[in-house]
Amino acid sequence: MDTGLRGKTALITGGGTGIGRAIALALAQEGVDVAFASSRQHPETLRQLSESGVRAFYLQADLSREEQVNAMVAQAIDRLGHIDMYINNAATTRHQPITKITSEAWLATLHTNLSACIYACREVARHMIARQQGCILIVGSTAQYTQAYREAAYHITKTGLRVFKNTLALELAPFGIRVNLLVPGHYPTPLTSGASEHVVEIMKTQIPLRRLGQTEEIAPAALLLLSDKLSPYTTGAELTVDGGLHLRPLPLLSDDELRALNQE
Repeated sequence: MDTGLRGKTALITGGGTGIGRAIALALAQEGVDVAFASSRQHPETLRQLSESGVRAFYLQADLSREEQVNAMVAQAIDRLGHIDMYINNAATTRHQPITKITSEAWLATLHTNLSACIYACREVARHMIARQQGCILIVGSTAQYTQAYREAAYHITKTGLRVFKNTLALELAPFGIRVNLLVPGHYPTPLTSGASEHVVEIMKTQIPLRRLGQTEEIAPAALLLLSDKLSPYTTGAELTVDGGLHLRPLPLLSDDELRALNQE
């Protein structure tokens, strides 16, 4: 199917690994020039993007710092010429119960997951408004629907992205700029790589399809929302790709399971 994306440009945060990498590679396969931002280099991702025959750039950025977020957008415009699509994907988490959460952990999660999105979208929106076109895709999480132990900061910031998406979509619609939210569930990403086999099995029991998703399975959903040809009338929407996780409440855990989780 022709997505109509060939020849366009995209900036994506957290594009070196996990879901961001899968989206970046899918865009490159569609003929999109890609700039991906990360706090560290990912030469293998950059190589694979370039092998698709598109222009590919790595941008170093600490997304917890506003000035680096601003610089990231400016560098992307300089390298790509302009930004047709912005994908806000980068995220972090700190596993701490409410009674032990530190200001450092809270602020690190807040700045990377929510503040960086707001700052980047501010800069990107100014650029897109001047061109009277563009598309923004925010990668959220089923954390906006559910609860989890020791994850308050992550859930609060991911829920905040949902609210921000709605406001941004309203403000940018008059300029022909679409804004949507992609909602993944449990995938093997750097955020879940530290989970033990026991915890992964618990995660699977929460999912009606009884397995974790593969990052390649969410990329087509991203292309759908990013494509002006396939989704020209879609803005302010959410597309959930989670194996049905959002349909079920989290199970009550036994005392033994709670102890196992707290020991991870």
